[in-house]
Amino acid sequence: MRLLVSLFAALVLFVSLTSGALAAPLPPVLTTEVLQERIKQPVTIEGFRVIDLRDFTIDLRPENQEFRSLFYQSLQIALNKPGTTVGLDLSQARILGDFAGKDLGLRLPLFGEALSPMFTPEELEQIQKDRRRLSQLGQFSGYGLTAPMDKMEITTFRGAMQMAGTRFLGAVDWQNTFFLNRLEASGAEFKGLADWSASRFGSLADFTNTSFQKGSNFRGSIFFDKSNFHQVQFEGETVFSGSVFAGNGTFSQSVFQGLTDFSRSIWQGNSDLSLVRFGEAVRFTGAKFEGEFLLRGATFAQAVSFRETRFNFPANLREASILNKADFSDAGFAPGAYLNVAELAFDSDQATLAGDTGRIGKALWVPTLQENETVLRNLVRNFRQQEQIPDANQVEYLRSRLWLQQLGNQFLSLNINNAQPRQLEDVGFSPPQVAAILLMRQKQPCRNLTELLSLEEMDFATYIKVRDKAFCRPFWGPMAPLLDALQWLGLSLLILLSRYGTSSWLVLGVGILSLSYFGFLFWLVDRSRRRLPQPILPTIGETISVIVSAAMLGGIGLFAIFSTAGNPWLTLACLAVFLLPVPLIIVYFIYKRGRYHDLLNVSYFVEDGSMRQLRLTVGRLPVIPRFPGFRDRYAPILWNRRWNWLNYYDFSLNNLLKFGFNDIRLRDEHLPGLVSALVWYQWSLGILYLTLLLWTISRTIPGLNLLIYLR
Repeated sequence: MRLLVSLFAALVLFVSLTSGALAAPLPPVLTTEVLQERIKQPVTIEGFRVIDLRDFTIDLRPENQEFRSLFYQSLQIALNKPGTTVGLDLSQARILGDFAGKDLGLRLPLFGEALSPMFTPEELEQIQKDRRRLSQLGQFSGYGLTAPMDKMEITTFRGAMQMAGTRFLGAVDWQNTFFLNRLEASGAEFKGLADWSASRFGSLADFTNTSFQKGSNFRGSIFFDKSNFHQVQFEGETVFSGSVFAGNGTFSQSVFQGLTDFSRSIWQGNSDLSLVRFGEAVRFTGAKFEGEFLLRGATFAQAVSFRETRFNFPANLREASILNKADFSDAGFAPGAYLNVAELAFDSDQATLAGDTGRIGKALWVPTLQENETVLRNLVRNFRQQEQIPDANQVEYLRSRLWLQQLGNQFLSLNINNAQPRQLEDVGFSPPQVAAILLMRQKQPCRNLTELLSLEEMDFATYIKVRDKAFCRPFWGPMAPLLDALQWLGLSLLILLSRYGTSSWLVLGVGILSLSYFGFLFWLVDRSRRRLPQPILPTIGETISVIVSAAMLGGIGLFAIFSTAGNPWLTLACLAVFLLPVPLIIVYFIYKRGRYHDLLNVSYFVEDGSMRQLRLTVGRLPVIPRFPGFRDRYAPILWNRRWNWLNYYDFSLNNLLKFGFNDIRLRDEHLPGLVSALVWYQWSLGILYLTLLLWTISRTIPGLNLLIYLR
């Protein structure tokens, strides 16, 4: 019974409120008498002296021509009296018919020395600023000067314009108007076309919660101060092409249902388009962003074009959704500028991210690998589908560096799945949160740190505090740290020596540097044996040739490393670990012991004299077989030839790349073990290097991987 009584009372209350709302009277109609009275008695509202026409129904339809003419004429005279600055307040008014706002201002020449003496020094400064900006607008946004400069005019509106909550039932025309004071249009409703083309806003322009139901035109407008379009409904076509935002421009949480055009716009301050929804195509073609560009959480249902756009600061696309095509062709990024695509909702099977090959991949960035694995994987698939292999490899390189960073952080972080309660509290969890984590671990190990947010005891502030100090991974046992260390070391080598298989030029640079280094060592060990009692030394000409050639080859390798490696000095340090200790120790003991053995006056290296050809030597070893018949085919290389030093580079090439011009090997008689050890050491490194080279080439040259695998 009580429930029925409550429902009946609620129904009665709802009907009464609804009927009261339906019976609410419309705003009173503005008459000629009231208009003249309000013009004579301006009031001060929020610090601005204005003509108060709030809460009126203003009939400006053609059938009310007499009042319409009087309305514009009277207000135009009152708003432009010399010596005073009076604005207009139309808040909560209801405007019937078309509203020609530009007829309320004062028309004056845009150029020329003579200006009306009625303007204050501040207003004159604003007008002069607009004159200086006009040439910039024409240069960057395609604003054409169709009339002689001395005949161009602009309408100035001196006072504050208040239109908060105003309903315009017809078209609104504010084109080519300079608002010297602030414009307040929050909550306004424009049912007809709103034309603001070529207008200037000298102070704050506030359009918060405004509704444009049939389209809005801000083509070629200039916002000298902050512009606020927060939570605006753009239901028709929206045009901001050629507009200049000198201050911060805010469009956060707005909805663009029609075609949107921001082409050739200039954003000199920060631009905030966070959580914006674009229902149709949007164009930023030729736009220039000189401040931060925020598109966090924005949704692009149709194609978006950033062609020829210039980014001077990072653009934040975090958590944005690209459902169609995003085109960044010919876009320019200043040093330090990039596209933050963290947690980007992007499905490469349905959408496309396009850009210049070799450039767009370098512009993409995410801070961490966690929660971005799918994004990076989809971006790689997107670029491979478009045959933009350099960009796909660049994203792979970014992923590998983030993976390395994540592995490195794990050495200093705490694994949630095997941490002790005391350790969890030391990291930053409260006792109730620790108890909840222990209970969750008993049911199922934590797979991702974000799963902690599903716990009732967990708050977001704690998650933010501990996310860099902890991680989640199934417990592997006491060998897990060692496996992590080996994985970190292997990944580091791949990144330093090949950018994770994405730079063939870097791998070739590493090979060229290693080739010249070992070629020089082989020449030194073979040609410089002793000075006493009988010297066995190279000639001066041969020595100069080897030093110069080694320096040139090493220079080419260093150039390749420094031009492509992410951290060239670390790459060289990594190479030094492989190239310096073991070979130099071997050479040291070779000269320390001295060489007094049979065949001392004959080279340690022999070549196959039966043929000369370009050959692959992947399957052969660096020492000739022990079968005596092979000695008839192999003869020692000639020391008495000026080009003899080339043989050592050829042998180094055979050992490293398994490829060479002659089949040069070590002899099998009277060969010092240390010399053999030096050769076998390079041969072993060559196996690893050739694997790295083939893997890198297969990832960087489309189609070549099929040839490699088929062979």
